[in-house]
Amino acid sequence: MLRDAALLGTRLVLGAYLTVHGAQKLFGSFGGAGLDRTSAGFHRIGLRPGRHMALAAGITELGGGVLTAAGVADPAGPLAIMGAMSVAAATHRAKGPLAARGGFELPLTNLAAAAALAVTGPGRFRLGPALPRRLAAVAAAGGAVAAIGLVARMVTARPVPAEPAVPAEGAGTEPATAPGPQASPPAAQNQSS
Repeated sequence: MLRDAALLGTRLVLGAYLTVHGAQKLFGSFGGAGLDRTSAGFHRIGLRPGRHMALAAGITELGGGVLTAAGVADPAGPLAIMGAMSVAAATHRAKGPLAARGGFELPLTNLAAAAALAVTGPGRFRLGPALPRRLAAVAAAGGAVAAIGLVARMVTARPVPAEPAVPAEGAGTEPATAPGPQASPPAAQNQSS
């Protein structure tokens, strides 16, 4: 009974957070960037075409999160999360292992939790049946191939260099004729990524 309660708690926490991450990417919910900004970010780091990759990541996180939390079609949810987190960990690899520096700590932790759930199963407290073994094996193999392909693509991608900001018309030049008070400098542009 305690084991089943622990599995339920793990599923609910992991599943809920991944559902939120997917909704942030797809819909801009929970303060997220939404599909257009997420697509631009994916394109910038080399996951192209950005819109397709952002859509796939959002759907995988949202769907994997819901399936994991509910315990339905196990192990499809944890496998989906493992694939998404493999790519996310590769994305953050250059910033090191700690989240404080934007590193891969959180994706790796989510990956480990999803792997544990994929191996142990959802426990007794779930809303639906597991996948048949043969279908689960095919899903695992297909997900592994897709994750390996995306990680390889991420590792070998060339980021798009940031475009230099174009100064506003007349900014940075002195007026040629009328002397007088200097204009205040233009406001800094917001360059969030």
